[in-house]
Amino acid sequence: MSETALAKARLIELQEDFSAELSGGKAVDVQFNPETMKVSFANQIVQPQGGDQAAGNAGRQFVGAGTTKLAITLWFDVTAMTEAPLDDVRRLTADVVHFITPKPSTSDSTKLAPPGLRFSWGSFLFDGMVEALEETLEFFSPAGKPLRAQVALTLSQQKILVARFDGDGRGARRPGQHPFTPARAGDSLAGLAAAAGKGGDWQGIAAANGIEDPLRLNAGTLIDLNIGGATLSPPAPPSLPAIRLRFG
Repeated sequence: MSETALAKARLIELQEDFSAELSGGKAVDVQFNPETMKVSFANQIVQPQGGDQAAGNAGRQFVGAGTTKLAITLWFDVTAMTEAPLDDVRRLTADVVHFITPKPSTSDSTKLAPPGLRFSWGSFLFDGMVEALEETLEFFSPAGKPLRAQVALTLSQQKILVARFDGDGRGARRPGQHPFTPARAGDSLAGLAAAAGKGGDWQGIAAANGIEDPLRLNAGTLIDLNIGGATLSPPAPPSLPAIRLRFG
């Protein structure tokens, strides 16, 4: 029986406009995948000045484009490290704090802004900016150094983000059965398939994933490299109606 690979969540630094991953930016693999995620949507609605307060909903106006927020909790524990364990969990969480730390804007060096951030886990992607970060330190060593931390992250983007799916999802693999591979800028499907040892079936993988242009993949496109032409079964021949013969 083949062992199912575990997809790990990642934090990836983006350009300020969230258009693509930042070249040379920070990328962090979380130590433990989150148990739950909370996605919330909100519209900005105001009461017009001088309007009829008794008008109820009819007197309200929508302004802006809405907001989508993602709230996740990540755990870090240096006692769970099997290779080169650290003496202080903050050496791990510093990589997460990086994403809320303001830095000079690329469009205006006189202004500061935190970097864009992509939370990527399997088929789930959320691009936004870190709005809040809360770190809870616990389980201290005899020397007074924290060994475990709980990091609560809130990401937001000033638009309503709608999840998009290919097909209707019926007959698909169970969630988590195979991890998806996110394409980076400049990747081709043939190159990704070759890196996974499946270069001879890249055309079948393209067809199975519904990719029309395998030579030019959009950054962030999620690809299942475990399916392809070799995994497709031929259609069963049509069944013939039963015929009953009577003699005599």
